[in-house]
Amino acid sequence: MSTEPDAALIEQGRKLFAGDWRFIWASPSIATLPPMAGLEVAFAGRSNVGKSSLINALTGRNSLARTSHTPGRTQELIFFEGPENAAFRLVDMPGYGYAAAAKSKVASWTELIHKFLLGRATLARVYVLIDARHGIKDVDLDVLKTLDKSAVSYQVVLTKADQVKAGELTAMIAGTTAALAKHPAAFPELLVTSSRTGGGMPELRAAMVRLIEERRR
Repeated sequence: MSTEPDAALIEQGRKLFAGDWRFIWASPSIATLPPMAGLEVAFAGRSNVGKSSLINALTGRNSLARTSHTPGRTQELIFFEGPENAAFRLVDMPGYGYAAAAKSKVASWTELIHKFLLGRATLARVYVLIDARHGIKDVDLDVLKTLDKSAVSYQVVLTKADQVKAGELTAMIAGTTAALAKHPAAFPELLVTSSRTGGGMPELRAAMVRLIEERRR
């Protein structure tokens, strides 16, 4: 699990995400991406892992990112921009793996995910969301391999931690950490979150503030 960030980073993260966040762009293809500006962090994960819910919890807004009980509803790269002086964006990526859509459409947006991960110069980090109830699956490993080939930093975030018993969560954290040891490009520490309770959100916000500071030095 992630080491504790200091109080200053926690407070900076709170202020950053308490600011004005808004939807700015939706890209169904690489050709329609917005112009690169500032830093971007993207959220990747299997369909229904809770990406949109996590973005809403991060920003303290119930409907900034569209949530659905139907896997595969997000079929574009969705960009959200923070306060003007932050020059910082969040990217909600289409869920990969199972989705309630035609196989050809799933293949199309899976290709979009992989191309975006390999070719976006302003992409500072990818947070790969893993459902704490299920752990890393083969389809997650495909995305981790793509990230291993790219120059993009990535970190795994366990979601829905509130739905897992304490002992099972401890085992899941240990197992996921061991699996990530085989991926040298992966950030070695996990973040453990719950969008429903807000657990882990201050630490995730602080991690982004630290990333912004490191990239601007």
